[in-house]
Amino acid sequence: MLQLQALIFDVDGTLAETERDGHRVAFNQAFAAAGLDWHWSIETYRELLEIGGGKERIRWFWQQYRPDFLPALPPGLSPADWIASLHRQKTYCYSQLLQAGKIALRPGVKRLLTEAHATGIRLAIATTSSPENVTTLLETTFPESLDWFEVIAAGDVVPAKKPAPDIYQYVLAQMRLAPEHCLVIEDSPIGLQAARKAGLATVITVNNYTQQDCFADATLVLDSLGEPRAPGRVLQSDPSLIRPNAKACFDLALSESLLRHQLQPQLV
Repeated sequence: MLQLQALIFDVDGTLAETERDGHRVAFNQAFAAAGLDWHWSIETYRELLEIGGGKERIRWFWQQYRPDFLPALPPGLSPADWIASLHRQKTYCYSQLLQAGKIALRPGVKRLLTEAHATGIRLAIATTSSPENVTTLLETTFPESLDWFEVIAAGDVVPAKKPAPDIYQYVLAQMRLAPEHCLVIEDSPIGLQAARKAGLATVITVNNYTQQDCFADATLVLDSLGEPRAPGRVLQSDPSLIRPNAKACFDLALSESLLRHQLQPQLV
């Protein structure tokens, strides 16, 4: 019998609404601290979210929007080193925002993590965000959960970032699990692509940046995981399981049903 053994979570936009009012703000603060005239608007950052990884976003923006810019590099410092230094400043700015309590977990996240931990479901994280960003977010929003995650795959642990499947393949290898025993919680098209390429069933909880995106290959799409008194709205689903526009509080029972339904065609 198939059985759900692990939940694998993305972080930014999935565990918390970190992108628009967290990472974007921190990038702009880092640019200002470096004396740059760069500023990422809400719409610019929407475009940049199609690029996996913060350093990769800086490099892409530089190439596309500031191709003539030449940073003053000390001897022996390469452009990649300069980008890494700028990104470290951004990580510091982001941690300050978290420490100030500017970012909270999304609805249903704490409830689902607590239920999974209490019932022995294994937990992991797969994100392009830096390890420092992940630990600081958890420390400031749900500190006891830090020890619940068996694997925190973050940052540059794999060379190819989402939408490549490498980060999810890494997590599966570390946990020694087959994809049919895991369910992914994601929020973005590139995250969905990465998970599906790794053979993982994926639930999407859209955020303020991704609510208009296409998630045709997702197992289920919700506007949030929901709480008992404020369930999430189903945006896309198989009607045989749960009808679109229904209200749902995403839990382990629903996770198990989705996983079995996703794999049913492979078993007949």
